[in-house]
Amino acid sequence: MTAPPLSGLAKRLVADQIFDESTALSAVKAARRENQSFVQHIAETKLVKSSELAKIASQAFGTPLFDLSSYNFELIPRDIVDDKLVSKHFALPLYKRGNRLFVAVADPTNLAGLDEINFNTGLSTDPVIVEADKLAKAIENYLSQGDDMGAGLDGMEDEELDALNVGEDDSDRSSDEEPGGDEAPVVRFVNKVLLDAIRTGASDIHFEPYEKSYRVRFRTDGVLHEIAKPPIQLASRLSARLKVMSKMDISEKRVPQDGRIKMKLSKTKAIDFRVNSLPTLWGEKIVLRILDPSSAKLGIDALGYEDEQKQIYMDALAQPQGMILVTGPTGSGKTVSLYTGLNILNTPERNISTAEDPVEINLEGINQVNVSARVGLDFAEALRSFLRQDPDIVMVGEIRDLETAEIAIKAAQTGHLVLSTLHTNSAPETLTRLMNMGVPTFNIATSVSVIIAQRLARRLCNECKKPATLPPEVLEAEGFSAVTIPESDWSIFQPVGCEHCSKGYKGRVGVYEVVRITDGISRIIMEGGNSIQIADQARQEGFNNLRVSALRKVVMGVTSLEEANRVTKD
Repeated sequence: MTAPPLSGLAKRLVADQIFDESTALSAVKAARRENQSFVQHIAETKLVKSSELAKIASQAFGTPLFDLSSYNFELIPRDIVDDKLVSKHFALPLYKRGNRLFVAVADPTNLAGLDEINFNTGLSTDPVIVEADKLAKAIENYLSQGDDMGAGLDGMEDEELDALNVGEDDSDRSSDEEPGGDEAPVVRFVNKVLLDAIRTGASDIHFEPYEKSYRVRFRTDGVLHEIAKPPIQLASRLSARLKVMSKMDISEKRVPQDGRIKMKLSKTKAIDFRVNSLPTLWGEKIVLRILDPSSAKLGIDALGYEDEQKQIYMDALAQPQGMILVTGPTGSGKTVSLYTGLNILNTPERNISTAEDPVEINLEGINQVNVSARVGLDFAEALRSFLRQDPDIVMVGEIRDLETAEIAIKAAQTGHLVLSTLHTNSAPETLTRLMNMGVPTFNIATSVSVIIAQRLARRLCNECKKPATLPPEVLEAEGFSAVTIPESDWSIFQPVGCEHCSKGYKGRVGVYEVVRITDGISRIIMEGGNSIQIADQARQEGFNNLRVSALRKVVMGVTSLEEANRVTKD
């Protein structure tokens, strides 16, 4: 039996030897079976790259090629083409000029679809070719901003999203609190956003109102990405829903508020969100920090410490007394480093107490205290109370003033292990910060055991990273001469980007400067030396600074030079 002849784009792909005739016929049959267009099918099955397919289609049919990544989606002419037609024909309206409507399509042979849009709108339709994968994302965003924001999202039914137990216990929920009517789409949308943030590994969610728009962004791997633009008319309803979930006062919109949400994913799995609302010019901006308890139990091997650095940290944790300081800017992973150490120390034989602002992750077996300036419970007062409760190990969320520093150092000198943080840029600067606070140099030299300065760099995606060659002058200028790894073992890569990652990166890894306070460093501290002198001594004793640690991650193929520069270069 003779197979039917190929036509349209399939015939052109065979003629250009992109794939053979049998593959093309199989793809055509599979697309018909799945009620898809030929272009959608080969784009989804990745038989041809979307960018290559778009170029071939443009050349074959003389249709203009357009890059959707450069398009401002706020310009989309809404309410012209019915959403069902957009979804059915895989076509998105882009511009309206007079009586002409420019429509983005991936398959220019779908003349029936263009004719139906023409008939329903009364406008002359002009197709422009775009990449199929970009069009799919654009159509998904376009449809998700319609009235029914929860429909067809990630395979969850509306009833499942409505009933998702978020922010309240089953015992707290009464029949008159069930979402209904106009609020159901808002409830589904918010629940969907929270679930998506968890699935994608985001650390923060931003709900942001502006004068004429509203946007939702995720911070993933330390970088913010826009993921949705709900209608601005829903701004007040979205903020009200989030405030109800986090048990804030919904009638108070003039001052910032703090709250907390617990999302029960199953009987044994729950995720907490720390919530803050902030009155802005156009409404309340609400930011949620995702607090996943599993991040505190990763284990020290998963954090990115090099062997020598890990051993220094473990040795300090094994000491019965002394002070371990973890430093770095907000969002550099200090909390995870501290919690990892506490989990190692958390045994029934030890009494561990922490003072935090606020407590981010609940740790079983550890006495955690939320400090509150409003009731007079600051870090110093909490620390005083800890010392009256027979502690073995104490964690202070942050040393902010001389009073807290003095009590923490006294505890470290009297048989307690103290862990804390400061907001400084490097280990040597941490020591000079304590001096500037007014802590006597003798106390610093005799109480501080180890200082860990850290940053978080994005990991290169193992699926798509490609080797990079750097000229000798670049290697010299960037400081690679300080890297002690033999050059023959270097594996330098650069990001590419694929469907498995975000712009060539997936996940993050810690970059650390771990300095043990040796006799040489203690002597400089006692003499009142500055951070430059301390840094020189640390380098002479073999402790890598943040820059060298980041460059080591580059030559090991873990991250890129661009990312190392982003997190460590002055």
